[in-house]
Amino acid sequence: MIRIICLTEVGQQLARRLQYLLNSVSTPINCEVSFKPMPFKDVVQGYFTQGETLIFICATGIVMRTLAPVINDKYSDPAVLVLDEQGQFVIPFLSGHEGGANELARQVTELLQNQLVLTTANSYLKPKYVVGMGCERHCTEQVLLGLLEECLGKAGLTIDDISAITSIDIKSDEVGLIALAKTLQKPYLTFDAKTLSLMEDRLSTKSDYILKTVGVYGVAESAALYQAQQLTNNGSELLLNKHKNKQATCAIARSYSL
Repeated sequence: MIRIICLTEVGQQLARRLQYLLNSVSTPINCEVSFKPMPFKDVVQGYFTQGETLIFICATGIVMRTLAPVINDKYSDPAVLVLDEQGQFVIPFLSGHEGGANELARQVTELLQNQLVLTTANSYLKPKYVVGMGCERHCTEQVLLGLLEECLGKAGLTIDDISAITSIDIKSDEVGLIALAKTLQKPYLTFDAKTLSLMEDRLSTKSDYILKTVGVYGVAESAALYQAQQLTNNGSELLLNKHKNKQATCAIARSYSL
């Protein structure tokens, strides 16, 4: 769930507007508005430690002083965004990549038509992007392509930016995925469950059902993360968390090389 926290009447108006917009997208996003929660520090820290995604409409200094005592690390902390009261700017404040703050900030920017302020490092390095996909048996190339195009759009990428399409080894003979990679002229790479399990700590979500079925908590994210890391021999991160339709899943990871 997303919680929008505001401290002024002007901020509350923006919060209600954003809440309406998030609830109106094709896949509605559940969010609640908290106006002047009291005692502020205790309540907000409680939201954060419970794992709620937070959008603040206030000064970044307030956010920093409030959350500093409970910040753990970028792999476990929830996403935090900060907006100004006029709604002109949105800043992914915490957990930009791993927690999905960058992706959510892009969505907010599209809804409010404002300016995204990215402060993430690595802008001087060359990014390598990898797509990870999972699907039901006999999923068609058309269905897979539709999901992939949707995800590339959300990430601000084109197919030319992608280095490979990846999955788990039990999908090495999946006709739809093979055809998709051939059509797009991209390598199709698969990895066994033991290899993909090395990415477990970096996943945005973990599915016990998928674990019981194929031996890993998530196919799309794991495969993308692993191959991105292999490309550069550096760490990898999720650019786009797992998205899905009725038959398939897709995630995009990246790594950086000099």
